[in-house]
Amino acid sequence: MSIVRMSAMFGRTLREAPADADSANHQLLLRSGLIVQLAAGVYSFLPPAWRTLRKIEQIIREEMEHAGSQELRMPAIQPRELWEESGRADSYGPVLFNLQDRRDRTMVLAPTHEESVTDLFRKVVQSYRDLPQSVFQMQTKFRDEPRPRGGLVRVREFIMKDAYTFDVDDEAFQRSYLAMRQAYHNIFERCGVPVVAVQADSGAIGGKQSEEFIFLTEIGEDNIILCPSCGYAANQERAEFARGDAAGSDGELEEVTTPGVATIDDLAAFLNVPASATAKAAFFLVDGQPTFAVIRGDLEVNELKLLNALDGLEVRPLLPEEVEAAGWVAGYASPIGVAPARVVVDPSIVDAGGLVAGANKIDVHLRHVTYGRDYTASVIADIGLAEAGHGCAQCDSALEMRRGIELGHIFKLGTRYADPMDATFLDADGERRTPIMGCYGIGVERLMAAVVQANHDEFGIVWPLSVAPFDVHIVPLGAGDEVAQAVQQVTDALSDAGLHVLCDDRDERAGVKFNDADLLGAPLRITIGARGLKDGLVELKPRRASEPRATPLAEAAEAAIAAVQSSAAV
Repeated sequence: MSIVRMSAMFGRTLREAPADADSANHQLLLRSGLIVQLAAGVYSFLPPAWRTLRKIEQIIREEMEHAGSQELRMPAIQPRELWEESGRADSYGPVLFNLQDRRDRTMVLAPTHEESVTDLFRKVVQSYRDLPQSVFQMQTKFRDEPRPRGGLVRVREFIMKDAYTFDVDDEAFQRSYLAMRQAYHNIFERCGVPVVAVQADSGAIGGKQSEEFIFLTEIGEDNIILCPSCGYAANQERAEFARGDAAGSDGELEEVTTPGVATIDDLAAFLNVPASATAKAAFFLVDGQPTFAVIRGDLEVNELKLLNALDGLEVRPLLPEEVEAAGWVAGYASPIGVAPARVVVDPSIVDAGGLVAGANKIDVHLRHVTYGRDYTASVIADIGLAEAGHGCAQCDSALEMRRGIELGHIFKLGTRYADPMDATFLDADGERRTPIMGCYGIGVERLMAAVVQANHDEFGIVWPLSVAPFDVHIVPLGAGDEVAQAVQQVTDALSDAGLHVLCDDRDERAGVKFNDADLLGAPLRITIGARGLKDGLVELKPRRASEPRATPLAEAAEAAIAAVQSSAAV
């Protein structure tokens, strides 16, 4: 199919990775000369990397089309008014790139295309007879990430496969959703990356529910909560858990002097009670409003859950001077008498009985503080942070926590965009109805990084055949017509058979060539040297094999094709 000679290949391998490359995939992608950084979170993809990205895209394309989706292309630059119409112009936050055109019209560089595709729907679809519809694209996205990291894991410009479905009702949507969900499993399996589907927070995309497809790895930026017994899985941002019983005790309010005791651990030790017998106060600024959160002392507040409970856009802990300005005493704050300030209470508090809580006076706490009798909340909501060792909400087994990288995210949008953008269709009775939408995303470069992270060893990348930039890496050793002719014979035969071949024709030592072959990670290496040719032999070494095997030159091409095909099943 194609032959690339290393002497002419654009790019070069490196002996060492840059010091700021802190993960195996980032180091190997840089060392192998596949990517080069232009700016923070912005990368160039050299020819071998681009070949792999195109293979990944083709796998995605095949599975999307098999699931009934049609490919299209939408603009990367969009009028900001479209985002204002959906209500996301401000809520998406500072990651949204804004720019002015020459007519002073504000435009955005799209980080995602829900607005654009909804606008397309209302312009193209008229009747229930036009539904269901499913479309997808491979499109460059832009996000002004504050802290690009992990090489291709978190970047500011990237290719996303985003797909969108439109259905007449929830029942029809569920069929579309399940078809896409299966397509995602197929895509990741074909690319050689194991994933687990987990419940997730929908974030700025919105919608009713969503699932992430997570590659479990210690370099991941997400915490994943898993139950080894029943299979429950969720991103820590979203995870539910069983809180267990509190150790509260009934009684009248009673002040107790607690000199220098300003933390839950110190309080529990001082009073000789478990942390679950205490109430913890935490202070946050949510959309500019000071918020007093109360949770059982043995638990932590999940900021994202708190934000969602208040339908907020931004959250951060209050600064010490802000806590003081609110009239609260850090370390000794009490939910009693906080009104009219906003109070959010976790369910762990509501039925806990009397707990030890702050008295809003330095060195003083209160015993038997009881929700409903002594204070009430503005909002009662799950704001607890699930952690390893907590009980599973479904079966009460101990939960585990793993790190992971999000590779795909699928959303049940409902009418989140159709309602504000007035996207409707006529049903069978001639009535206007809003479609039920879903959206489905995969970061293509991030998937390539995950492939490398999941398929490497101490020597370099071990590409799965499905996405390898080259199927066979030929290493000639020695000069002379005999070697050159043998290389040409094998190279031509492999290319004629439809394989992508990389030939290391450089004037380098054998060790350098072998090291680069391992680093670049083609599924099969063929060594053709003057010494072996004296006996009519060449060496074939699958990348995953520990030792090469000698093969007659006349049978080399056929053996190589068989070896490559067998690697596809690995």
